[in-house]
Amino acid sequence: MTVWIALGLGVLIGAFLGALGGGGAILTVPALVYLLHQTAQDATTSSVIIVGAAAVTGMIGYARSGHVRWRLGLVFGAAGILTAYAGTALDRQVDQHCLLIGFAAVTLAAATAMLLRSPTRTEVSAEPVPVTAGTAPIPLVGDTAGDPPAAGVSTDPALPGFPRWFARPAVKIILAGLGVGFLTGFFGVGGGFVIVPALVLLFGLPMPVAAATSLLIIAVNSVVSLAARVSTAHFNWSIIVPFTIAAMTASLAGKLIAGRLPDKILTRTFAVLLIAIGVFVAVQNITQLA
Repeated sequence: MTVWIALGLGVLIGAFLGALGGGGAILTVPALVYLLHQTAQDATTSSVIIVGAAAVTGMIGYARSGHVRWRLGLVFGAAGILTAYAGTALDRQVDQHCLLIGFAAVTLAAATAMLLRSPTRTEVSAEPVPVTAGTAPIPLVGDTAGDPPAAGVSTDPALPGFPRWFARPAVKIILAGLGVGFLTGFFGVGGGFVIVPALVLLFGLPMPVAAATSLLIIAVNSVVSLAARVSTAHFNWSIIVPFTIAAMTASLAGKLIAGRLPDKILTRTFAVLLIAIGVFVAVQNITQLA
């Protein structure tokens, strides 16, 4: 029975991961804890393997259609290597109920950011717009006559009020990579529930491109996090193997789903999924601590 549950969950999670570049990953830890009865620490370790393998498979499907932004994804992933190790070390020191409540809080924060973001940014192309002679660059928010930006303040619509240096692409990639690396190590979820909003909000990628690039970053972070866990982790291969195989297979189908649905539907589906999982996990673990 356990094998069949693992297979079914793998299909569900792989489909979400392939379609959304995340979402399926945040289902993995609760599924392993509540349906397959692993401890939070064992579940985060199993999740790293399952999510990492499914991410690689889904990424291959997206790469064929040219959606993966390789340079952005590799730099983003590399920036989080050290913090992934730090998050993994901390994971072993935290009570499992507190760990899952923290997981729920980050999930709800990511969902809120996705729902509140400006809808016009979902339609921004991932490719730079060329500027030719005789044309002017498109003005950013606040960069218009009569409404000049404050000195030293970013004009990036996603970062209003932040210092100008904070809006530089290299700074955004490094800071976002550091944060996602820590979350991957700590929660064992690949970080897709944070990576996709970051790629959409900070870099203006449309949802399909953000999902594809997210899978590359998840794969990099998962390898690093797994390397940090190998010497101390407990691996239940009777669960991990069927779960992983099913998730890898379904992630390819998820890519096909993403290609048939509008960007807005994918974004809202992702956010609603995050809210549902976050509320469930929070209620379950707050009740346990009370």
